[in-house]
Amino acid sequence: MRLIALTGNIASGKSAGADLLEDRGATMIDADVLAREAVLKGSPALEAIKYKWGNGILDDEGNLDRAALRHKVFADQSHLDALNEIVHPEVQRLRRKAVAAARARGDSVVVCVIPLLFERHLADDFDTIILVDAPRSVRLERIVQGRGIDEAEGMKMIAAQMPADLKRARADFVIENAGSREELENEVDRVWQSIAGDNVTAQAG
Repeated sequence: MRLIALTGNIASGKSAGADLLEDRGATMIDADVLAREAVLKGSPALEAIKYKWGNGILDDEGNLDRAALRHKVFADQSHLDALNEIVHPEVQRLRRKAVAAARARGDSVVVCVIPLLFERHLADDFDTIILVDAPRSVRLERIVQGRGIDEAEGMKMIAAQMPADLKRARADFVIENAGSREELENEVDRVWQSIAGDNVTAQAG
């Protein structure tokens, strides 16, 4: 089994790249999905978040209000670090469980989507690292127009992450995602041919 990490800064297009890799036969394990599972109502992680930031980060039904939490943590790096310290261990546990299940099934290519791969020092856990990237200006435009977040907050979200240039230097493959959907598909195809090897031929036959 080939274990791959897919990463990229906010609004780079990780999800679109992940979807295309999944379409081509990869098993996908998404940290964002695991993070949502980690903070479900009644979970120890959500209780810790509530203790740290108060009931204002909950919605009327007692679930995590992500927008309210985002306003708090992206205004202060220490708060963002504290949030990661709460959520990260549980996400790691869930990821290991999902990888073990994929290995037991005999899956050939497993891709773990991990936005904070380098920040959390997880790169050495994987055989291959793929970075999805787009220019900073393009990513800011996507945050503002696509997510309805104001520009100042979008800039804070970008600034909170390791610069993409440092990540590009450590990635085995870079998927450029500044253009059209067709261009992205071509980029994914290029990388998939390299990482999947014989599996591509087998699935096409």
